[in-house]
Amino acid sequence: MTTFTWTVSQLDCYPQYDNQTDVVFTVHWTCSGTDGTYNGSVYSTCSVTYVAGTPYTPYADLTQDIVLGWIWAGGVDQASAEAAVQTQINNQINPPVVSPQLPWIN
Repeated sequence: MTTFTWTVSQLDCYPQYDNQTDVVFTVHWTCSGTDGTYNGSVYSTCSVTYVAGTPYTPYADLTQDIVLGWIWAGGVDQASAEAAVQTQINNQINPPVVSPQLPWIN
């Protein structure tokens, strides 16, 4: 069984935007997985947009869970990312392509 871990590694922010400070516009994320022996990971970014007048969470009050909620609501397909990681792990267990030694080389 594979255990998946989602991590936010960086937030890109506008220093000032619509009278708010440190307004996030890009989230850098990684989905990694392990079955205890084999590992895989997917890295990407997701753009997020603050709309003036909507509720704003100050940067200092953000949590990883809040930001992950943004990216999943903003188009990052959690199931697809985890499936891609699982495929990497499966391909390590059962490689779809191999390169055996040339038969004329001893």
